Amino acid sequence: MEPAIVLSISFGAALVAITGMAIYTAFGPPSKQLDDPFEDHED
Repeated sequence: MEPAIVLSISFGAALVAITGMAIYTAFGPPSKQLDDPFEDHED
């Protein structure tokens, strides 16, 4: 394969992995540990 194709596939795979991890952290089981700073300081 050409180096440009390998680089494009690698970049795309990394982008999908980072996006998946962000969605899992935001909406999955780890989201129970997240704090909302706006709820902590209601006026």
